[in-house]
Amino acid sequence: MTKPGVLSSAVRVFDFSFGQMLWSRRSVFLGLLVGAPMAIALAVRLIAAARGLPVINGAGLNGATLFGILIWLLFVRFIVPVLGVFYGTSLIADEVDDKTITYLFTRPVPRSAVLIGKYFSYLACVVLLVLPSVVVMYFLVVPIGSRIGDAFPSLVEDLGMLIVGLAAYGAVFAFVGSQLKRPLIIGLVFAFGWENTVLAIPGYLKRLSVAYYLQALVPHAMPQDSSAMSIFLQVFQELPTVATSLICLTGITMVALWLAGRAVETREYVLEQ
Repeated sequence: MTKPGVLSSAVRVFDFSFGQMLWSRRSVFLGLLVGAPMAIALAVRLIAAARGLPVINGAGLNGATLFGILIWLLFVRFIVPVLGVFYGTSLIADEVDDKTITYLFTRPVPRSAVLIGKYFSYLACVVLLVLPSVVVMYFLVVPIGSRIGDAFPSLVEDLGMLIVGLAAYGAVFAFVGSQLKRPLIIGLVFAFGWENTVLAIPGYLKRLSVAYYLQALVPHAMPQDSSAMSIFLQVFQELPTVATSLICLTGITMVALWLAGRAVETREYVLEQ
């Protein structure tokens, strides 16, 4: 009998790991995290119905602009990195901690197929968690002061951008999880320490972050009426083009996933007693 290929083996790993990942305790917790924006959107809708949206320098916010702010602050800058860290670093690390990795590696499949299958399980799981939350938030917030159909193309772009970001962060942290013994802390430091720091520093270091390319895909024009928001935008004004961002994010995803697969193939995992 010939040894199964990487692709067919990854499909089998995806088949049995997707259900486990979707109904795990981690997914329940992160599902509550993703549900928080819907609660915020509902609160905004109720406040807007009672008092109206705030006025900034004589110009009132509308629902489409507010939706863009929520996408930027809640999803791009927080939820997407958090999901990438918590899921990506656990793809291999959880198997090591649970001492079940030996059972996976004794199967007649390439080791890298185990990681690839679990990675696509992660991607399918987080897409099912994030995209419905964004759609619900859209229908709650956008009708405030604007027509719901006008912002629909931006919603489609948002959904695509979030999928790209989840794929890139997941691949990067899958590599971190395959290389390090305690990857969660390193992943959190990278996502919320390194990336936030280099984005605020002039120079080329920001090109070594996922957030630098991801933020260029946000289609919404952020409100620039207030001085506080103008100062905030000055930090992020140097953005690559959309084409450059897509190419770089695709490259980051593929290279990180390949390096993670290589690490799983060559590393000897020693289980603690």
